[in-house]
Amino acid sequence: MTARRDFLKQSGALVVSFALAPAAAAQGAKEGGPKLPGSLAKDPFLDAWIRVEASGAITVFTGKAELGQGIRTAILQVAAEELDVPLAGIALVTADTARTPDEGFTAGSHSLQDSGTAIRNAAAQVRALLVAEAARRWRLAPATLRVEDGSVRATDGRSAAYGELAASLDLHVQAKADAPLKDASAFRVMDRPVPRVDIPAKVTGGLAYVHDLRLPGMLHARVVRPPGYGARLVSLDAGAAERRAGVVKVVRDGSFVAVVAQREWTAIRAMQDLARGARWSETPALPDARKVAALLDSLPSRDTVILERRGAQPNAARTLEATYTRPYLAHASIGPSCAVAHLEGDRLTVWSHTQGVYPDRKAIAEMLGMPAEKVRVIHLEGAGCYGHNGADDAAADAALVATHVPGRPVRVQWMREQEHAWEPYGPAMLVRVRASLDERGRIAAWDYGVWSNTHSTRPGGAGSLLAGRHGAKAFEPPPPRAIPQPEGGGDRNAIPLYALANARVTSHFLAPMPVRVSALRSLGAHMNVFAIESFMDELALAADADPVAFRLAHLEDPRARDVVRAAAERFGWRSAARGGTGIGQGFAFARYKNLAAYCAIACEVEVDLDTGQPRIGRVVAAVDSGQVVNPDGLRNQIEGAIVQSASWTLYERVAFDAKRIRSVDWQTYPILRFASVPRSVDVHVIDRPGMPFLGSGEAGQGPAAAAIANAIAHGGGRRRRDLPIARA
Repeated sequence: MTARRDFLKQSGALVVSFALAPAAAAQGAKEGGPKLPGSLAKDPFLDAWIRVEASGAITVFTGKAELGQGIRTAILQVAAEELDVPLAGIALVTADTARTPDEGFTAGSHSLQDSGTAIRNAAAQVRALLVAEAARRWRLAPATLRVEDGSVRATDGRSAAYGELAASLDLHVQAKADAPLKDASAFRVMDRPVPRVDIPAKVTGGLAYVHDLRLPGMLHARVVRPPGYGARLVSLDAGAAERRAGVVKVVRDGSFVAVVAQREWTAIRAMQDLARGARWSETPALPDARKVAALLDSLPSRDTVILERRGAQPNAARTLEATYTRPYLAHASIGPSCAVAHLEGDRLTVWSHTQGVYPDRKAIAEMLGMPAEKVRVIHLEGAGCYGHNGADDAAADAALVATHVPGRPVRVQWMREQEHAWEPYGPAMLVRVRASLDERGRIAAWDYGVWSNTHSTRPGGAGSLLAGRHGAKAFEPPPPRAIPQPEGGGDRNAIPLYALANARVTSHFLAPMPVRVSALRSLGAHMNVFAIESFMDELALAADADPVAFRLAHLEDPRARDVVRAAAERFGWRSAARGGTGIGQGFAFARYKNLAAYCAIACEVEVDLDTGQPRIGRVVAAVDSGQVVNPDGLRNQIEGAIVQSASWTLYERVAFDAKRIRSVDWQTYPILRFASVPRSVDVHVIDRPGMPFLGSGEAGQGPAAAAIANAIAHGGGRRRRDLPIARA
């Protein structure tokens, strides 16, 4: 039998595979000592994360996906820093069920917090093992050696490249909780603005998105969707489509209809033929879009008190209450969902912009009745992906169609109206809040309730997929579930970070789902922070207090106070600014999920006093995300959050009637246009060297919404509590 060390010498690589009983190893690590950091707790073997070839080539593996948040660049920086190699010397493999660890979904601003932390610790331990191997060979103390540019060096001039040392090492060992991490003062790659590695292909027409993927012999497919949620296919005249030159096949499976063609335009024309030849039975299944708030209020709810804090009985001098609402919101991805699938023999490969390759594989395998190990899902970026949009459904479409044309890759591209009408939306929400002020103008009591559907119906089975629901063997959607605290779903950020002696927060979970919903960037935090921070301004006004000073008076967390002060100072906050003049200033703060990044935003909005139309001027933000990896990438995230949240807050709302979704294009679902983006955005980064990474990708959504709303109320002299504001 060949010994593992001898095999590694022959193969010339430091690592063979990560998929050797990670669950059992994780359990062993858990029982044997302190919890491993980040995602190492799930995949504790070092070779799950790092590979070193005899040539010196280094590959890093992450189960997280690039969604435009710059995570590929940040993870490369983390690995390069701890391994002491140039950034260009590392290849990165992201989210692939055949190659990377299973890190679940790329969601909740967890990429650096979980995967980045795991890779940093793994890389530091790999570096230590390479140094130890060199020390063993040279019979020197490891502490006398140093690493530089992918080699270990001794003071006497001897050096050994990583590849040379790797041939003698076996990294299929469990990680330790006490990795020898570099001190932040020694950083040369982390905490530096590094150009994002995903940008060049996007601006030069390269392979940037799954939409750009072209495989030899690839066919094109289009799906004919039902006209509405309650529609079922009664009959189909496929003759016109089948007679069209270039059509390869018409696929019908229950109410799932698709056409496969040699060329994309042929597939589109044939799809139109099929749509004309389809007859559907429609059942009114949607509520009155004009009465969504009343609907949420009337649905049966499962109530959970998520905060109960009772101090001394308050002596209330004044009590205020308010109700805030949010409509259903679409992801409205700029690039409609797309996927490519290829069935070769009994193995299916799917390329998708899903945010969870492993859960998507499980759902697709169940839908097709295939063993999960026969399905491989590879992530490629999508053109606009921030939550559970149509990506998983497009992947299922492509997978199902590919089984009807084995041996040929099939590309499925959704049409714009399909994306808008069939993606899962961000849930509508209702908030009621009541608070009392004491004689000193401090909050004496707080009572807050939020009504919301689930914020995640991500693939957990075939019933999560449209193709799984519409096929002849129809799978039932999984029952809706609430996401528990401390992260929460509809109640994410419903617990204020403020010091409140008497407070009660209740989550009213609504299981019935009038429309299809799932995760939208920041989940319930957008609405809850909008409501809380709007109400904080209303309370400050009632207390005759400056909004920033009022917040600081109720904040004890020193890092929270730092971001509030930083945003106010850099904005040049005018505490005595008079309202109702048409020029308003607004402020808001939150710590995302109360456990991730801190973010405070101040903004100026000009309100046309005749029309009420707002125009966002200057925006200043401060963010604390712990140890910074790429300050420019962090600013990108907050800037993007501000722009997207402004669009939700001012313009966006899904429209529907009893039978169909009606907001199916950019006219019926308007988003923020270039002419309406803020005139300037300044993001101030508060670095915390040596502190843990804090997720920041969704930290700006809520504060941006509330800051804009507060500025509009200040400038226009009238408070708007129902989103979207501009339509009001």
